[in-house]
Amino acid sequence: MIRAAFKAAADILSPPVRGVFWKALGMTIVLFIAVLVAAEAALAMLTAFPWPWLTTALQVVTGLGLFVLFIFLMAPVTALFAGLFLDDVAEIVERTGYPSDRAGRPLGNSAAFVTGLQFGLLVLGVNLLLLPFLLFGIGAALIVAANAYLLGREYFSMVAMRHMPVAQARSLRKARAGQVFAAGLIPAGLSLVPVLNLFVPLFSTAYFVHIYKDIAGREQT
Repeated sequence: MIRAAFKAAADILSPPVRGVFWKALGMTIVLFIAVLVAAEAALAMLTAFPWPWLTTALQVVTGLGLFVLFIFLMAPVTALFAGLFLDDVAEIVERTGYPSDRAGRPLGNSAAFVTGLQFGLLVLGVNLLLLPFLLFGIGAALIVAANAYLLGREYFSMVAMRHMPVAQARSLRKARAGQVFAAGLIPAGLSLVPVLNLFVPLFSTAYFVHIYKDIAGREQT
């Protein structure tokens, strides 16, 4: 797992994958700016207070509230947009890291987008549910464990489905459930670190390509 993590770190620093990251992050920022402008415009139209200072105060509070919300949602929304390009990242890693292996079958933009959507919503929902447990000292461990399971399940399955039918990919994941969960602990830990969590979708894709190749190699021996 450690070797796969270092390989994945080198992969996401390569120019092609860096380009994918900037695309996903740029789309996220554009969306947030559009929402902020729309919210401020709607507030300006709906508020008709006789005191200009109150209108200004409400606009400032709304803007700050949206900014805090955006910080919380930045990682899952970036994961959603990154889902559009996960197939491309997997192809880059397979082509550069395993040139002699048979190329994987592209899932298509729709399947990759659905994977990103499912992951973003699952991580957001689970983290919201477990957030209160942070008060009891075990919240961080629970969040890491939950994210390790989700990351392992979603990303390993996505990579495996490039090389085998869906049912077979799921069977392989279940047969190697312990190893896949343990592998998910590294990106799950990164998902708790601000800024680094923005890279988790692309890192996880590259990382689980290497994990899959290791498991598939052992299955064939």
